[in-house]
Amino acid sequence: MDAYFDIFSGISGNMVLGALLELGLDLDSLEEELEKLGLSDEYKIEVEKVLKEGIGGTHVEVKLIEHHHEHEHDHEHEHNHEHEHDHHHHHHHDHHHGRHLDDINKLIEESSLSESIKEKSKAIFLKLAKAEAKIHGKDLNEIHFHEVGAVDAIVDIVGSVIGLELLGVERIIASRLHIGTGFVHCAHGKMPVPAPATMEILEGLPVYSTGIESELVTPTGAAIIATLAEEFTNRPEMEIKKTGYGAGTRELEIPNLLRINLGHFKSKKKVKS
Repeated sequence: MDAYFDIFSGISGNMVLGALLELGLDLDSLEEELEKLGLSDEYKIEVEKVLKEGIGGTHVEVKLIEHHHEHEHDHEHEHNHEHEHDHHHHHHHDHHHGRHLDDINKLIEESSLSESIKEKSKAIFLKLAKAEAKIHGKDLNEIHFHEVGAVDAIVDIVGSVIGLELLGVERIIASRLHIGTGFVHCAHGKMPVPAPATMEILEGLPVYSTGIESELVTPTGAAIIATLAEEFTNRPEMEIKKTGYGAGTRELEIPNLLRINLGHFKSKKKVKS
């Protein structure tokens, strides 16, 4: 299968997940794969159908579970072989300081996810960490993921890679990226849009703005597509099998949706290995 990412209103990790769910990704299968990371007691995934300017889409939210003594397991279908690292791993990390790149790589490495999922997920995190390191003038290993929330980023990134693999997507082409403008509030005060880390990741990619004052492209969304797409171009000739819309959190003058088309590109260009 091939996928065309139509980024007419930006891209974020949860928008990718929402669109993949609309394209037929099974939520239980996604959660089952994500359980291999051993973080299931730290978050839950909430999925809802929403309307954005009259167009239906799927919104995904990764909700952090604060209290570990009360984890809500409505997962009756937890798989026995997963149990040893699902319930008994100790939380030796401080939740408020996020995780460093090394921690995340280790988490991915030690999971039983497929090799291709591991490689792609690590590549996306590396891109994200390099951008953050450059912006903050720090070393790669000093960077920790806390701004977006490490667990959020892990679920969005690894979940997107898992979803694409489960849907059998082999080639991805993306449109130019519609980025916002203006300023957003963050932990450090006011940041220009795109955020500096996003701007780093977008280097070499075709972007445009229509003056919408909102953060349309997030660092995570940028890192996912910059890593996985083989090119950024107008829609190629394609036989479309299915279309999915992943919703962002914002109400804008345009629908805050990411559109992904699943199907087959006509040109048989070689996949970059």
